[in-house]
Amino acid sequence: MAANAIDQTRRMLSLVTYLRERPGAHVADVARAFGITEDELISDLDVLPMCGTSFRGGDLLDIDTDGDRIWWHNPDDVAAPLRLAADEATALLVAARAVSTLPGLREGDRQALLRATAKLEAAAGEAAGASSRLSVTFESEGGVFAEVDRAISERRRLWVKYYSPARDELTEREVDPIRLFAVGHTYMEAWCRLSEARRTFRLDRVAEIRLLDEASAPPELELRDLSEGLVQPSAEDPEVVVEVSPGGRWVAEYYPHDSAEELADGGLRITLRTPDPASLRRLALRLGRDGRIVTPDDLAESARRAAREALAGYEESPAPDHHS
Repeated sequence: MAANAIDQTRRMLSLVTYLRERPGAHVADVARAFGITEDELISDLDVLPMCGTSFRGGDLLDIDTDGDRIWWHNPDDVAAPLRLAADEATALLVAARAVSTLPGLREGDRQALLRATAKLEAAAGEAAGASSRLSVTFESEGGVFAEVDRAISERRRLWVKYYSPARDELTEREVDPIRLFAVGHTYMEAWCRLSEARRTFRLDRVAEIRLLDEASAPPELELRDLSEGLVQPSAEDPEVVVEVSPGGRWVAEYYPHDSAEELADGGLRITLRTPDPASLRRLALRLGRDGRIVTPDDLAESARRAAREALAGYEESPAPDHHS
C-alpha cells in the first residue's frame, strides 16, 4: 500500500507508461506488477481520467476498465508533443525574467536561465512580445529589501531592530551594509557597529529599519564563498544531538544541522556542529518540555542544571503583595 500521496503520484506516473505499452492489460496482472491490490489499482484508475496535459480540459486521459481489463482510448493524442498556449508562455517568461533578477543567484545559474528564456521567447513567437510588457518586482520582507538595496547603492548606514532567535530578544544596532544575497531566505551581510564585526541578518527577522544620513564605511573584507551554504560548520567542531517534540521542530529551520531524523511522535532528532556547544544551553531552556540535549553528556547535564536553577529562582521569588 502506498505510504502517502507522493508515493501514489509516482506510481501513477509509471502506470501511464505501463498501460500505454500494454493495451487491454488485465487488472490482476497490472496490480501484481506494481505490488498493490486490485482495489488500490482501481482507485488509481478512478483518478487518472481526471489527469491530462492541460488544465483547460480536452486533453485528459481517456482510461477505463470493465473490472477485468484496462483500456486507454486516446494514448496517441495525449502523447503528442506539447505546445504552450499564449497565456502559459507569457506566465513562464515573466516568471523566468523575475527569477533572473533575484539577489544571490549564482551567475552560472543566471546565465543558464537567460539562455533558456531566450529559447522560449523564440518558440513563443507573438506571446513573447506580450510578456515583455509585463514585469514582476519582488517586495521582499515587507520593504526591508528595498531599504537595504537603497542603502548599498547610496553607501548609507542603516539602523535596524533585529530579532535574534538564539537569544530570543530584539536588539537595536547600526550597520554598514555590504551585500544582499539569497540562500533559502534573503540575507544582508553587513558590518555591525554594535559588535564591531561582520554579521549576517535574515531580512524576515528585521522588525524595523531606517536609512541614516551617515555614510556607510565597512572595512575592506573578503566576501565569503556561499556556494556550499550560508553556515559551514567545521568537521572539527563538536557534535551535538538534540531531540525535539513537534512543538520544537522550528529548531531545524533556525539552526544549520547535519541531519534531522523523524521521530515516532512527530518530533526530530537533530545532529549539528558548533564551535561553542555551551551556547546551546539557552536553546535548551527556551525549548523547555519541547526538547532536550542528548549528547554530549556534559552539555546535557549543564542544560539540566541551568533549568533547575531557573526554576529555583521562580520558587524563591516572594509572592506579590495584593494588599499594597
